[in-house]
Amino acid sequence: MKYEGDIIRPPSEASSLLLQVTVGCSHNKCSFCPAYKEKKFRIKSYDEILEDILEAGRWRSIDRVFLCDGDALIIPQERLIRILGLIRTHIKGVKRVGTYANAKSILRKTIDELVELRELGLGIVYLGIESGNDELLKKINKGVTAAQMIQAGRRIKEAGIALSVTVILGLGGIEQGIEHAADTAGVLTAIDPDYASALTLMLMPGTPLHSEYLSGLFALPDKFDLLRELAIIIEKSDFSSCYFTSNHASNYLPIRARLPQEREMSVATIHNTIKKNDVKYLRAEFMRGF
Repeated sequence: MKYEGDIIRPPSEASSLLLQVTVGCSHNKCSFCPAYKEKKFRIKSYDEILEDILEAGRWRSIDRVFLCDGDALIIPQERLIRILGLIRTHIKGVKRVGTYANAKSILRKTIDELVELRELGLGIVYLGIESGNDELLKKINKGVTAAQMIQAGRRIKEAGIALSVTVILGLGGIEQGIEHAADTAGVLTAIDPDYASALTLMLMPGTPLHSEYLSGLFALPDKFDLLRELAIIIEKSDFSSCYFTSNHASNYLPIRARLPQEREMSVATIHNTIKKNDVKYLRAEFMRGF
């Protein structure tokens, strides 16, 4: 397999074949994100992709394939259909194909086009919502509104594709943390994803948001304020059936819960941790990662 630069994948795709069909991210402007900055976005050629698929086809049976890099769904429909067809033809045992996507790339596809992709094996899409607050989405240069996030998420669900979304604790800073959490819960409720994960903001050198922090324009909430945001998001999100986690390496307190069934228990766990006000109950700083 031929990879260009660092490859990033969701934790749940740890055992998947990572097939790089695009290089970089089609948006690549989010102020908090250090990923893909060294890459100029492009869609790999048919021959490059075919070579990797044929190589994978010579291996043992593969259960899952994840399409890298940051937004494979941006690939034009006919080319994406062709890629999924090659996977189905040449790689034994594939039961699910997954990909990252952003709201813009999703909204470029019709429901019928997404259904066509699902029928060819696309089984899950990962969407970074980050925040449900329009002011913050503009500040972090996400490129879409909360309403567009909702429309995109619902479109994936309507097409019968599993949807996993992520949000980021701390994006509102000290001043807008509560507002950020409440608005994010509202967007999560409107989308009603199958999976949702909360990550915690890590200020990475070289990013615009880190520069704002150094200049005093952005103040990061303390550890326990970040947990208060997490509690608000879980408490105010109304899911029909969602597996919610905060077990990413960036987080201070790992939570795994089936919502709404385990909402009260999860919120109680967070509030009890906050009341203890002792960092020994939190993930140590040196163990955190992006």
